[in-house]
Amino acid sequence: MTETNPMTRLQDAINSHDPQRVAACFTEDYRTELPMHPARSFQGNSRVLDNWKGILARTPDLKADVLRFRAGDLTWSEWEMRGTNIDGTAALIRGCVICTFRGELIDWTRFYLDPVIDGA
Repeated sequence: MTETNPMTRLQDAINSHDPQRVAACFTEDYRTELPMHPARSFQGNSRVLDNWKGILARTPDLKADVLRFRAGDLTWSEWEMRGTNIDGTAALIRGCVICTFRGELIDWTRFYLDPVIDGA
């Protein structure tokens, strides 16, 4: 049996464009921290679902790629996401995510993802 790493599972969920599938990658009491935007930090799987509904509505062709990752007590991954916003502008987001797991589900993250301003 081939075991899929959790970052690939999340990438596949995002690329399916199904916000419920994305939310299913996280625990019910999931917590996130955004050090560069602390007011955006939140808790709860239902918020993940709401956020991804909005993201995929704004950028319906979003494609996520995990560029590299390292698993451990703290798993880190480097991401790139790109697509076209509904207003026709290009969307390009890059950065790193640090996370922990409870079983197979993500239970905590610290996001260092942001839109690329120049060079999109």
